[in-house]
Amino acid sequence: MLIKISIVIAALYFIYQKLINNNTLHFSDFYIILTENSSFSVKIVSFLIFLSAFNWFLEILKWQTLVAPFKKLALRTATEQTLGALTASLMTPNRIGEYGAKAMYYQSSFQKKIVFINLISNLLQLLATLFFGVIGLFFFIKSYNTNLNLFRLSLYGVGLFAIILLGGYILIKGNFRYKNFSLEKIRQFLIAYPKDKLFFGCCLSFFRYAVFSFQFYFLLLIFQINLSYFEALSIIASMYLLASIVPSIFIFDVFIKGGIAVYLFSFAHVNELHILSIITLMWLLNFVIPSLLGSYYVLKFDLKNRIT
Repeated sequence: MLIKISIVIAALYFIYQKLINNNTLHFSDFYIILTENSSFSVKIVSFLIFLSAFNWFLEILKWQTLVAPFKKLALRTATEQTLGALTASLMTPNRIGEYGAKAMYYQSSFQKKIVFINLISNLLQLLATLFFGVIGLFFFIKSYNTNLNLFRLSLYGVGLFAIILLGGYILIKGNFRYKNFSLEKIRQFLIAYPKDKLFFGCCLSFFRYAVFSFQFYFLLLIFQINLSYFEALSIIASMYLLASIVPSIFIFDVFIKGGIAVYLFSFAHVNELHILSIITLMWLLNFVIPSLLGSYYVLKFDLKNRIT
């Protein structure tokens, strides 16, 4: 109980600190910007909350789908594991704590499978980010005079692709073993994993990406930023791509995205404070509120009720 309470208090404290002591956007400025924007009606706020709820519903449904070949989870159980793990991993670099947090919901005999399934879930979401991000970055560079070296970017892309191919080759052909961990076990797990569940999980990841990127564009409209849908999405996709490859503590993710977003939207001559406000709102809607809901599941977690 002490550990659970400590996790919740620490999460709340970090959220509070990053809202109040934000060096890039002072809370007073953020509050003034919101209150002066007459577009924030009850219907608009309700729609924004709906998009966030739908975003996390897709993530919960994806988790339920990916675990289904081994354990049938009720939607309520999948919700508890997803949001509880979000809260518990809030202060860990790149949400690495999510792996251990979700595994804690299961008996030790099943925890390795859960870690692998969670890795698959995150890789599918990363695939959607890379797919749309590469396309968006291409059109962004083509549309704006960014002074980026296309040759160096191409080399970087080729190098990253080569690393992925090398990793795939090692996974297929390698025989690395360390104690009870071996590449052979991972191969067998991936081969046996149902491909229809993998495909559905991939579709949910792409659909989820479409939801939160549209939510960002909708906030641009609320702040009366006049960009075409295609132009805005190319910048949004580039932002998520660049932010996804920067290692960070998850609580600082909002500020990393903020710095990248300000730089990218500056080429479209968009007001810096408006972009920082949108990034902060996206963070509040899609991470802070779900984390607060996840605090309830962290507090009610009981080792005696772990899934066997």
